[in-house]
Amino acid sequence: MGSLVQTSNSPLIPRVRTSHRILDEARVQCRSGVRCRLVEPLKFENGKPSTPALPAGKDPSFLARPQLGNIVSRKNDTRLRIFSGTANPSLSQEIACYMGLELGKINIKRFADGEIYVQLQESVRGCDVYLVQPTCPPANENLMELLIMIDACRRASAKNITAVIPYFGYARADRKQTQGRESIAAKLVANLITEAGANRVLACDLHSGQSMGYFDIPVDHVYGQPVVLDYLASKRVCSDDLVVVSPDVGGVARARAFAKKLSDAPLAIVDKRRHGHNVAEVMNLIGDVKGKVAVMVDDMIDTAGEFEESS
Repeated sequence: MGSLVQTSNSPLIPRVRTSHRILDEARVQCRSGVRCRLVEPLKFENGKPSTPALPAGKDPSFLARPQLGNIVSRKNDTRLRIFSGTANPSLSQEIACYMGLELGKINIKRFADGEIYVQLQESVRGCDVYLVQPTCPPANENLMELLIMIDACRRASAKNITAVIPYFGYARADRKQTQGRESIAAKLVANLITEAGANRVLACDLHSGQSMGYFDIPVDHVYGQPVVLDYLASKRVCSDDLVVVSPDVGGVARARAFAKKLSDAPLAIVDKRRHGHNVAEVMNLIGDVKGKVAVMVDDMIDTAGEFEESS
């Protein structure tokens, strides 16, 4: 049966009473709290609507998933930030250009007594932040600058902070030597980066794989080998004319893996004796390098003294 319902501030509104509920022909309230006006009136048969206001399992048009998906994707596209330290700004710029982004605005300066000051000049709240800062010489200053950058991002409410460290300083101090009573500085640096607030570390060609185990956060260990292989391919050097040289016995495994990528090029090893840090004497050359193009493979070049002696 139909009836007329009137409120204190509204005109008479026709309503239809059923055994389960009262349907208002003027408005239907969605679960989202948004009221939407019906364009066509409901038709009833035997006290039940012949066509439902909203088909089962279908959301209103303004809640269509493609629209929401586009909004979310556009929002996520703007949540990536790349900041550069002072160690290698040109590398940071190339990374940003490759990704089609602009470097984040950051102010880094040093006081008269050598202290480092870092200020982010744009919001990073809820952003995925990447800080590009190799800890190359001067290692101590660049490392401290990276730690302060991480701390600044953490205090600015960044969602995730990734420290991009192409050259990871102190990686050689990854174990105690035979003399003992030495620090394991690689573990100490890993703790400092973690405590500063980094969520992830990206490093390139670590001195030893065990350094990844010193971190309590994920570590992405990438290699520069593909870049070098592409460079050698561009020079069009025949594999028969190549020989891969390891500058010391400890790098034989690395050099052998590199030689396999060059169509199993032959391998040569430089046997030398160390008399102290950055001091080595070449004793023997194992392998044939006469008349060949020697490709010397090592994880880092410090003073280049070993490369010079081996050459």
